Amino acid sequence: MANIKSQIKRNRQNIKRRARNRSVRAEINTRSAGAEAAARAGDDDAAEKLRMAVKRIDMAAAKGILHPNTASRRKSRLTRRIARIGAGEEG
Repeated sequence: MANIKSQIKRNRQNIKRRARNRSVRAEINTRSAGAEAAARAGDDDAAEKLRMAVKRIDMAAAKGILHPNTASRRKSRLTRRIARIGAGEEG
């Protein structure tokens, strides 16, 4: 346990930020999986779910939760995966 006052505060801040970042990452994974499931099911709102997943990834990158290159890679992979599903290739 830290004895220095500034480190005690820093530890409290880290706990809060970690919880917030974990929830954002979990939401990204949930939205991505939902978009992929909608594409597999052939739902009409699959494009909307993909848009929302990409939007959430962009927001996480803007806030520094994800590195910009990581966000770009995730968006690219998700879009390609859904495009393959839409083309009937199943990957």
